[in-house]
Amino acid sequence: MEQLGFEGMPRRLYTCTPTRLTTWLDCPRRYRMGYLDRPAPPKGPPWAHNSLGASVHNALAGWWRLPLPRRTAHAAGGLLQQGWINEGYASDDQSAKYRDWARQLVEGYAAGLDPADEPVGVERTVATRTDVIAVSGRIDRLDARPSDGGGTELVVVDYKTGRHVLSVDDARSSLALAIYAIAAARVLRRDCRRVELHHLPTGQVFGWDHTPESLRRHLRRAEDVATECADADERMRAPLAADSYDEVFPPRTSPGCGWCAFLRHCPEGQAAAVSRRPWDGLAEL
Repeated sequence: MEQLGFEGMPRRLYTCTPTRLTTWLDCPRRYRMGYLDRPAPPKGPPWAHNSLGASVHNALAGWWRLPLPRRTAHAAGGLLQQGWINEGYASDDQSAKYRDWARQLVEGYAAGLDPADEPVGVERTVATRTDVIAVSGRIDRLDARPSDGGGTELVVVDYKTGRHVLSVDDARSSLALAIYAIAAARVLRRDCRRVELHHLPTGQVFGWDHTPESLRRHLRRAEDVATECADADERMRAPLAADSYDEVFPPRTSPGCGWCAFLRHCPEGQAAAVSRRPWDGLAEL
């Protein structure tokens, strides 16, 4: 039974992840289908580039969990091979080719790591709250590095395997990375200002050093988006008539609609973009 509300009572904190907030920003209709519709509309087939990314992330996380003497580049490749996710590819042959390529990525990246430089966290879940939101997320890797003032500070590391060309601006503008830095600092009671994107296909690292004010700006933005989401969620629970969905959750179309898991349920998205095959997001070999 829904709780009775009383005038003047504080609003319940909006529980979310950065992904939920950015989904709302990308497309309110996709947000509704993914988070509110029950039952949720069936999604399209799995994407091969997501399978590849998950395989690489799992291998690198598993590598840090190995005993120190076993943390070799070859071991990282072995973990990739063992945990390969074979979904979304055009054929077993294509999958095998990308598996071999991904193994080279993982082994090359692991070869540049100091296996004895133990991270503070691997696949570490962090959370924080304000007067508006309770937000949580999982960090690929959390490092401790020497700080300018002596001692150490935390660094948020996010692995990237996509074909998209990255820049420092991607690290600077990422709402998720900023929220992770804020949450990690609060949970572990240590400074955390630097965020990094590690792009394995090119071997490049794109980092940004936040200031207290830039982190506050990201947090205020997250609160503003969460307030919009909470208002929309409440209207959905009112309940909202199906013929009024688009008043609250309008489609936000772009060429990126071709990658939406709910494209089959969205005529506007189909008109705005070319439908993509599950393996179209893979980098050219």
